[in-house]
Amino acid sequence: MSKYKIPSHEYELSFSRSSGAGGQNVNKVNSKATLHWNALKSTTLPLSVLDRFLKKYQNKLSAEGVLTLSSQEHRTQHLNINAVIKKLHEMIESVSIAPKIRKKTKPTKSSVNERIKEKKSRGDTKKMRQEKLF
Repeated sequence: MSKYKIPSHEYELSFSRSSGAGGQNVNKVNSKATLHWNALKSTTLPLSVLDRFLKKYQNKLSAEGVLTLSSQEHRTQHLNINAVIKKLHEMIESVSIAPKIRKKTKPTKSSVNERIKEKKSRGDTKKMRQEKLF
C-alpha cells in the first residue's frame, strides 16, 4: 500500500468513450477515466518526494506541472477510476524512498596487486607470440 495518498480534492477526473473491445458498450458509455493532477500545487507530498517526482516524471508533466493519466483497460467506469488512481499512487511510491548515496571506495591492495599480476602475465603471453627480428 502506498505511504502517501493524494486526496480526491487535489485531482480532477474526466470521462470519455474508450476504444477497443466492448461492442455496443464502447459506443454508449463513457468508461475511459482521465485523471488530471497538478503536481506543483500539491500540498500532500513532502518537498523531497515531490522534487524526486518532478525530476523522474518531467516528461509526463505539462508546462504548468499537470500530470495527465488515463485508463481504459476495463469495461466499467468505476474500475477505470480505481486503475488510474492506482497508477498515480504507484508513480508516487516509486519515488517515495530516497536512493542511497554511493560511497566511493578504494580497491584493496590485494585486488590492485592481482590486477597488475594479471596484466604482466598477459603482456608476457603476447611477448612470446611476437617473432624475434634479430
